[in-house]
Amino acid sequence: MGEFYYPIGVWSADGERMQTVDALVDTGASFSLFPGAMLRRLGHTPTGQRRFELADGSSIGRDIGQATLQIDGDEAVQRVIFGDDDAESLIGSNTLQGFLLLVDRANKRLVPRNGRLKSPRLIRDSA
Repeated sequence: MGEFYYPIGVWSADGERMQTVDALVDTGASFSLFPGAMLRRLGHTPTGQRRFELADGSSIGRDIGQATLQIDGDEAVQRVIFGDDDAESLIGSNTLQGFLLLVDRANKRLVPRNGRLKSPRLIRDSA
């Protein structure tokens, strides 16, 4: 049902190299997930652990950390999940929001969108 993969780059912790993987776009996942072995090979170390609910209602603990990700030439530091070493890579909803991307399932692509600033303090009178 509209499931698709999209290329995403993960920069090494020292910023010297990037590994690109085809990741499942998963709007039901909070954060992007990559194989732990890959993240560690790129020099990333976990900064904590969080619990995550699975589709069957059970929950698991996973290491989390930060990595600079790249999608379509745009880069941003994002929180990532250290998955099992053989885990499938996922692009989660916080990454999509952080990159200001919408999911176009019909055409299997990610589409740029405008960000939102709704605070009345940011609106200035143009008169």
